[in-house]
Amino acid sequence: MSPLPLQARIPQIAEDLLVALNEPGEALASAALAIARVEYPALDAEPYLHRLERMGEAAAGRLQRDAPARIATLNAYLYEELGFSGNRDHFDDPRNSFLNEVLDRRLGIPISLAIVYLEIGRHAGLRLEGVNFPGHFLVRAPAGADAIEDQIIDPFHAGALLSEVDCRHLLRQHVGDEAAFDRGLLATATRQHIVVRMLVNLKRLYVRMRSFPQARAIADLLLAVDPSALAELRDRGLLAYHMEDFASALKDLEAYLRLMPRGDAVDEADAGGGAAEHGDDEESSESAQIWEHVKTLRRRVAGFN
Repeated sequence: MSPLPLQARIPQIAEDLLVALNEPGEALASAALAIARVEYPALDAEPYLHRLERMGEAAAGRLQRDAPARIATLNAYLYEELGFSGNRDHFDDPRNSFLNEVLDRRLGIPISLAIVYLEIGRHAGLRLEGVNFPGHFLVRAPAGADAIEDQIIDPFHAGALLSEVDCRHLLRQHVGDEAAFDRGLLATATRQHIVVRMLVNLKRLYVRMRSFPQARAIADLLLAVDPSALAELRDRGLLAYHMEDFASALKDLEAYLRLMPRGDAVDEADAGGGAAEHGDDEESSESAQIWEHVKTLRRRVAGFN
């Protein structure tokens, strides 16, 4: 039997994703594999979960033999023995973002390799945390018996240990020379933070590829994870507009304007003159543009009735 169309599958994927996010512990793999079903509808998560568990058990055996250098030992296992690496040559290949493909191909981007690192480390008994660093996801091994200070790990570059100077350089590389570094950028990422970042990365990639149905599906998942994310409501409406689903686009964009903070919104009365008179100029200009879309959509939808 052929799989359901993508949009019809999203409610079940969203439900499974929310279940995974609320599981006890810090497991991320179930959530990542739920997301992968956007692209792989028949994906069976269990073999991949078992594979991560077996890799973690193998890593645990190596760590017991070399306890003083646990991170170096884990790195040797993941990157030398198993052959995981960052896909520098084809960074925007969508397969880099799906955990099943990352495990099959041993290639990924920073956040997908971080999930592999965190999951295998968790199964091996290591205490590790995700770090939602701007532009480049990282991992932390908190200070403890093996280290007197936190160790910041770059899973995309073979588990390289980064100093604060390295982090400052990484920030400038990804955000720009004007970016100001502070230690808050190295805060621990929650499971929800990690899932949202995965989804945002995927949505941007699909938009660049002009794969609007997939981008819209990812926007659906983002709103399931965080119903208060107004930017995702706006983007879902704009994606529906691109796909000529005018009724859905109108519903989302009207809701976006209605729910925006009062200082940023554009009233129907204000919109007739172009931009709003209040709020930041850029935000007001965007709101005015959304209002123009809403007016056009209202005319289109009225014409269908």
